[in-house]
Amino acid sequence: MKRLGFAFNPTSETTLELRERAMGWCQVRDIEAWASAAGDYDELIRQLPGTDALVVLGGDGTFLRAARAVAVVDVPILGVNAGKVGFLSKAEAEQLGSVLELLKEGRYTFEPRMTLEAVVIAGAHPGRSEVRHIALNEAAVVRGAHARVVRLEVLIDGTHLASYVADGLVIASPTGSTGYSFSAGGPILDPTSRNLVVTPVAAYLSAIRSIVVSPRHAVAVRVVDAHDALVSIDGREDFPILVGDAVEVRPREQAIRFIEPEGAIGFWDLVRHKAELLPS
Repeated sequence: MKRLGFAFNPTSETTLELRERAMGWCQVRDIEAWASAAGDYDELIRQLPGTDALVVLGGDGTFLRAARAVAVVDVPILGVNAGKVGFLSKAEAEQLGSVLELLKEGRYTFEPRMTLEAVVIAGAHPGRSEVRHIALNEAAVVRGAHARVVRLEVLIDGTHLASYVADGLVIASPTGSTGYSFSAGGPILDPTSRNLVVTPVAAYLSAIRSIVVSPRHAVAVRVVDAHDALVSIDGREDFPILVGDAVEVRPREQAIRFIEPEGAIGFWDLVRHKAELLPS
């Protein structure tokens, strides 16, 4: 590792302190380093070329913001958790120095994680074009600010699966299966698998609940009726959509490379550990 980048949560005193510790660690060891707020997409895109690894200092939300950039510029990413749950992180804040030493010594492997492409396809509204988004965790079609359900049609490769009257519907990656999809009743998938998880949110009288779809297929969600509706990308960006619009989600070929430091806790151990920390 000759050049490291650090993406951090600028609103957290803890991560600001971690950033200073990380930059100081690199300076002492003559490793080139730079730092940027995780939400500053343009700055991350500018700095990432030539960077050996991006280390994210913060919680899962910070990680998801930074991941948007490495999905475009292929640089491996490592999360150091300074938040609450930290499913996306491979180390805790107090392990910062030791995990950086592991990077320096090359004591790590890469773990590929599938990402999603969500395409918003305009309905019968002239003058509007398709809009594409990249997600690591999920793309969700949900009701807006008004507490009114939406009516959604779900299609798999153009074949009708079900219609839902619900608060929304989540299409998650395996990595995202521990997030919004899980809270809505979906299963947890091995994060290195390649599948889509389709889970309705608070569906009314629905016979079909969460399903797992092969990566060979695309899942489309069409807004049949709604007072207002949004497409939410990784819970960090919301975009309004109209009745008649559809959101088509499919796996991207290019994966994000998670750095797995030597001795890092395994995923299923992490699931058990995090579950023990949650209130019963």
